[in-house]
Amino acid sequence: MEVRSLDSASALTGLSGSGDRPVHWYGGPLAYDHRIAGALGLGLLEPSDGWLAALPEEFKGRHVELTTLAEAWQFRRPVFAKPPSAKSFPAAVYADGSRLPRTGEDVGPDTPVLVSDIVTFALEYRLFVLDGRVVTGSRYAVYGRLDPAPLDGDEREPEVLRFADRLLTTEGHSLPSAVTVDVGLVQDPDRDGREQWAVVEANMPWFSHSYAARAAGVLDVVLRAAGPRGRVGRGDEGFLRATPRVQ
Repeated sequence: MEVRSLDSASALTGLSGSGDRPVHWYGGPLAYDHRIAGALGLGLLEPSDGWLAALPEEFKGRHVELTTLAEAWQFRRPVFAKPPSAKSFPAAVYADGSRLPRTGEDVGPDTPVLVSDIVTFALEYRLFVLDGRVVTGSRYAVYGRLDPAPLDGDEREPEVLRFADRLLTTEGHSLPSAVTVDVGLVQDPDRDGREQWAVVEANMPWFSHSYAARAAGVLDVVLRAAGPRGRVGRGDEGFLRATPRVQ
């Protein structure tokens, strides 16, 4: 495969999203929306904003709700808040809703935000999922600090895969055919030291760091998630990234 860096407008010259030479995208959503969308006819897959909030409690390990910034500004308790998929403001613990941003690019009262209880993830893993099956993965953090290591051979690998299989076979909680799912082991003093596997979040493979996952498996997932729009399967049509307002 030929790889081009989007360092100038000329990088798009001669590319086409159809025919025998399909084009795929790996990069950020803002760069795509402002410089790529409409030019290459791509169909980018991403999980729905409300997927995490709609999961049964047994898979979340804490309360999570999807709301808007206008609603979140009214919160008077510490919360963890993040945009569902965009990177319009930092994902972080906020002392209360008044600390959340009020201005900025792509930020406004109607901006979607996921708000959750604050928990401690002792271990966090990124799983690259294709057609409902984990094809590769990586540990990426230990107690919130970056610490990548392959999932293959990890002492927690069997537990991670069992939890992922249970999650991915649960009816009524659909994901794109190509997606990344982050899962973690919750350890919290309020839980009397009990451990619980829980979903951290789901993300777009075309904007997900591979960490120490096997490159071949990562590539399979990325190519499916960000290729020609004409190749998007019927089951994935509901997960297509919307046409941006700014191009």
